[in-house]
Amino acid sequence: MTPRRLPSLSALRAFEAAARHLSAKRAAEELSVTPTAISHQLRQLEESLGVALFVRRPRQLHLTTQGQALLAVLSDSFDAIADTVTKLRRPPARQAVTLSTTPAVAARWLLPWVCLLRDAHPQIDLSIQVSHEAVALDGVVADMAIRYGEGPWPGLVAEKLFDNVFVPVCSPSLALREPAELVRHTLLHFSSPTPVDWAAWQRQVQVPGLDVSARLLFSDETHGIAAALDGQGVALMSRYLIEEELRQGRLVQPFGPEIEAAPFQLVYPPERLEEPAIAAVRDWIMGLLDSLSRESACRSIVEGQP
Repeated sequence: MTPRRLPSLSALRAFEAAARHLSAKRAAEELSVTPTAISHQLRQLEESLGVALFVRRPRQLHLTTQGQALLAVLSDSFDAIADTVTKLRRPPARQAVTLSTTPAVAARWLLPWVCLLRDAHPQIDLSIQVSHEAVALDGVVADMAIRYGEGPWPGLVAEKLFDNVFVPVCSPSLALREPAELVRHTLLHFSSPTPVDWAAWQRQVQVPGLDVSARLLFSDETHGIAAALDGQGVALMSRYLIEEELRQGRLVQPFGPEIEAAPFQLVYPPERLEEPAIAAVRDWIMGLLDSLSRESACRSIVEGQP
């Protein structure tokens, strides 16, 4: 590529301003230099081009034909540069991030704290896609995901979020005291990617007469939690997802045993972390692990405290 042979930018700016105002003095005021400096730049430009750009009269400048041609080109060019610079200085465009996760993690763990992400990064449009299936993290279907299990997920970074401990829970209105009483109550089941279910629990406890195939089945955990809260039966739930109901006494764990399961993990392509929006959503999710700071931050938002 042949290098551009252009006069100095300072000389061109001086000419453009002087040509618009037809005055070296007013050009000097606009560019915050002296009239002598403007006159010097104009002389240098004319010498480098080998043409006269102005007809000079006392206290007045007139453009020559060559000067008019150069002004037209420079005006368009400087306007284009100014428009581009203005766009670059504008606030960043809105950025969309799609996060895939299970219905229960979305409803029970993420949604109550979306306010924190929105307040810190109002330019990010977060889309939460719920599915029990692992979707492609290709930037089209989804950008990142919270998945159950140990992996491996080739080509993805996996950051552990929380362990899963499954416990039997129910409304305190059922007044359950021991596992043998389960035979008189409905077992709440739900579809999920975890292998922990009532059959796995029964293999450990061996409650006489308990038919784990008799059930009320829901499409996801959130429906099972709602039914348990309503006293419709007993659910086997990840304790992490119902810690608030347990703390408030709306649900109780009447007995054990507790079953440990694989953790939930945040996964994403490692190169995507270089993108500010992806990094911001990742930091928001990892920050939710501190339950005390989560509770304190959102309480102050609700109460209107700074």
